[in-house]
Amino acid sequence: MIRPARRRQPAAVVATLLTTALLLAACGAPPKVQTALEDVGKSDGSATEGAPKGYEDYYGQSLEWTECGDDFQCATAAAPLSWHDPGAGSIEIALKRIPATGQKTGSLLVNPGGPGGSGVDFVADPSRFGQALRSSFDIVGFDPRGVGQSTPVKCYDDAGKDEFLSTDYPYTPEGLAARQDAVRAWGKACDENTGPLLGNVDTQSAARDMDMLRGALGDDELNYLGYSYGTQLGATYAGLFPDRAGRLVLDGALDTTLSSDEVALQQAEGFESALRAYVTDCQAGSDCPLGDDVDAGLKRIQDMVEDAEPNPIPTSSGRDVTKKLAFYGVAVTMYDEASWSFLTQALREVFWEGTGDDLLYLADVYNDRNDDGTFKSNSEEAFRAINCADSRAEEDMTKMRDIAAEIEAAAPTLGESFGYSGIECTDWPYPPAEQEFDPAAKGAPPIVVIGTTNDPATPYRWAEALADTLSTGVLVTYEGEGHTAYGRSNTCVSNAVETYLLEGKAPKDGLTC
Repeated sequence: MIRPARRRQPAAVVATLLTTALLLAACGAPPKVQTALEDVGKSDGSATEGAPKGYEDYYGQSLEWTECGDDFQCATAAAPLSWHDPGAGSIEIALKRIPATGQKTGSLLVNPGGPGGSGVDFVADPSRFGQALRSSFDIVGFDPRGVGQSTPVKCYDDAGKDEFLSTDYPYTPEGLAARQDAVRAWGKACDENTGPLLGNVDTQSAARDMDMLRGALGDDELNYLGYSYGTQLGATYAGLFPDRAGRLVLDGALDTTLSSDEVALQQAEGFESALRAYVTDCQAGSDCPLGDDVDAGLKRIQDMVEDAEPNPIPTSSGRDVTKKLAFYGVAVTMYDEASWSFLTQALREVFWEGTGDDLLYLADVYNDRNDDGTFKSNSEEAFRAINCADSRAEEDMTKMRDIAAEIEAAAPTLGESFGYSGIECTDWPYPPAEQEFDPAAKGAPPIVVIGTTNDPATPYRWAEALADTLSTGVLVTYEGEGHTAYGRSNTCVSNAVETYLLEGKAPKDGLTC
């Protein structure tokens, strides 16, 4: 029934948004891009080596960087609408970089996850990256095709999107049918308002954009740091272009061999484990509203979320916290243990005061919603469009019901919200892309894969699996809570990542931090 909190932005982003939001509390049509390549201009052609036939001008384009705030530069690159039809037209890819502060050795492309996370927004906080990285690399964030400031996926207006994200559908035949109708209408609106780009936002196309950006940036190899969904993007790049892969670090890894239904099951188990750790921590402190028994505390959260469907939780704003929104409010705090105290605060308000202002605030952070009902990003639109472009879950209702029951048994607290994934692409206007890359990325240099042992969104077993799938995968384990590790864990992880990116010395496979 509810969009799972899967493949979202790394915890550092969520935690920053969450902290900022709680402290504050105590777009037009898609651009016309047919002439985008001419607007960007051409280089001397030296970067076009290795470009697919018909796409040489994209690789050889000259990027015009302009100042866009202290210590930042921005540019717009042209990319082909279709990597299978060079005559189909162009789209735009938005870029933002932190120029190297010392002797530049090349560019480091970064992606924060999602799908739907903005790399342009992500690099706006240089403190995410070590001083040595910032000295040696131009750190380049980009909004993948369909996302943010690049040519975007557009579906509903803000009011329609708000309703879509907050409406509950009971787990009855009638409720599930209504949910299918809502998703069908959403997909139709996306098609009408986005156009043919909607059929070209798959991860393989985004990975091909990355290789084009590599050429336009003047780099012989791609150096890359990807989080969460960004690990799927990086692994796809390595599988398509193993000979052009440079130093790749994939943090909060996805298992690229899993079906969508397996992803839903294992992620539900990940959130169940993270919630158990949260409840244990809450009950060890003072004023925890969850009693002193862990299982009973988990059940209280489960009951609160489920009861919000027939009895939405009131707030002072007049908006109610529905079951969907209650789930989002709980889920967002699992990305970083530094956010657990905010969930405790929200649960105190619900259980002791009967109101849900703080829980609604958390849900709005998850959905990038502003107080006035507008949205900061198109992350929801891009999330759905890219996932539907990549793969489909089981769509037979009888089989979906069996899978949902398995998920609920494995993750009783929030598992119900991860079921019926097959509905989320009901009558999607375009079929999923056919796989064209080698999952093992044979011929690539070492690829560093990082997993956090109690990561809810990308369970640790996925990092193990991706490192095994990649022929040159090197596994680094961070023993801790939350989603992803670099930039939010310890010096052991930071040293491993930065030594590899700066010196090319991969950590020992199996390093535990």
